[in-house]
Amino acid sequence: MEVDFKNIKVIGFDADDTLWVNETYFRETEAAFACLLDGYETKNKIDQELFKKEIQNLEIYGYGVKGFVLSMIESALEISNHTVSQATISEILNLGKKMLMQPVELLDDVKEVLEHLSEKYRLIVLTKGDLLDQERKVEKSGLSTYFHHIEVLSDKKEENYLNLLNHLEIQKEEFLMIGNSLKSDVLPILNIGAQAVHVPFHTTWQHEEVSATKIDFKYLKINQLKEVLNYL
Repeated sequence: MEVDFKNIKVIGFDADDTLWVNETYFRETEAAFACLLDGYETKNKIDQELFKKEIQNLEIYGYGVKGFVLSMIESALEISNHTVSQATISEILNLGKKMLMQPVELLDDVKEVLEHLSEKYRLIVLTKGDLLDQERKVEKSGLSTYFHHIEVLSDKKEENYLNLLNHLEIQKEEFLMIGNSLKSDVLPILNIGAQAVHVPFHTTWQHEEVSATKIDFKYLKINQLKEVLNYL
């Protein structure tokens, strides 16, 4: 789809599954969680119940590993009718700690792209999740020097983006967002009058899925991050 980025001065990057691997660890942990509870229910049922619990808890816990762990514990209690062992609860906590201690695995060509774009544009990170965990990942990634600003949002809706752009004195007509989620990184950005680039990741959380047919505005879709250099 034809896009025009000539007025862009500031580029925002999503972090998880745009700059580094994230969702893969959630899927691996879900599988391990299902194995822990396979004496109570089928894997499919356990997955369904955990997802429902995560969505119920979003307004309370927000996004990120810690909220995910609490949802796993609650799900374990409910699925087992409160008979799950203390040892299993302890193992669930260990699964969460393992996720938080994962090394930061950068996606292909991230440093090359940031180095190139940072010479021409003001770069910022706009991500959501647990503040401490996201700050840890930014630090471990070695990418912080490329960014003028790093913001961990409670959510990525139109209001969140508008408030931040206003705070940073960024004109929406001069802003471009790059991310892997149509729901969080593309649709709300287009709705406020800014521009977006969609870089799909091979694994997407069910809650972040949205049909591209629901998007009426022009945006750029690329298969790999480095392709954005052909347009900027």
